[in-house]
Amino acid sequence: MLGCSLAVVATAYILGYQLDWGQADAPFEEEEMAVEREEASSEPELEASAREPSWSPNPTDAAWEQMTSHLSSLAARHTGRVAIYLKDLSSGRTWSYHEDDLFPSASLIKVPIMASVFYKIKDGELSLYDKLTLRRRHRTGGSGSLKWRSDGTRLTVRELLQHLISESDNTAMQILIEAVGLGYIQQHFPRMGLVYTGIYREGLSLRSGRVSHENYTTAREMAGLLEKIYSGEMVDRSSSQIMMEILKHKKAVRSRLAKDLPKGWEIAHKTGLLRTACHDSAVFLTPRGDYLMIVLTGQNNNYRLAKNFISKLGKATFVHYGGIPSYYAKAYTKRSGNIALR
Repeated sequence: MLGCSLAVVATAYILGYQLDWGQADAPFEEEEMAVEREEASSEPELEASAREPSWSPNPTDAAWEQMTSHLSSLAARHTGRVAIYLKDLSSGRTWSYHEDDLFPSASLIKVPIMASVFYKIKDGELSLYDKLTLRRRHRTGGSGSLKWRSDGTRLTVRELLQHLISESDNTAMQILIEAVGLGYIQQHFPRMGLVYTGIYREGLSLRSGRVSHENYTTAREMAGLLEKIYSGEMVDRSSSQIMMEILKHKKAVRSRLAKDLPKGWEIAHKTGLLRTACHDSAVFLTPRGDYLMIVLTGQNNNYRLAKNFISKLGKATFVHYGGIPSYYAKAYTKRSGNIALR
């Protein structure tokens, strides 16, 4: 089965099927923090005291169908490529849109890199408290603050993982890949359920144009990866719990699926931005049921529009799960299309 899957991937690479070869100007989320600070929400502040919309806890009812219909309509109107995977983690109900199309993974690849580190720890060859040394060869541009640290700085594996996810730090990524081994990471992708998702040295390049071996992923595979972490099945339960905590670490600026996150909710997520791709992959922890949502976009001409588009998709789910007060939901509905609150 694995051989057949790999043959499909090889054929896709040769034919260029559903591959995103667009050009971009920004490497691995290089301008994330600066751009997102400029994107401070212009939406009305969400007030917990406002009356909540009527809401049904049953994801199989008409409200679920209306929500997914709205998501489909928004996706169809987006000017670039889109893939979505949505799953209610209580009922198992799913909805998807082009979920098996290949997209450059961008910084989403850092989630399976993190999982590979935990496999190495389980093998007894590494510890969360081992200290690794930053060398000149590790220093990489783009996202993250470690590139400004001096050579010889020592950080624990846990600290590097936190930088890797919360800042999408490319220097932390290089240190961890060297410690674990790229070959080791590649060998463990199938154990994570990743068949179409790959990692290559060339795909980690910050080049804006085409690379010889791109790192691709799909919405379905990213969803499976996050669900295993959520359910305690990635590596082992304790490792999964630590990974969830790292993914939940609060970002300085919230955008995309985390934008206007309702009060009382938590989000565990990782974003990605590279070579016209703009993504977010998230688990939402809410008082009315947990769910995961993966949004991959490609061939974007404007990253800001892509981020706002992802935020709109997220807000549609906020309405369904009762996280948006009624006055806001009505205003949002009027602006972005018809979605009934039931």
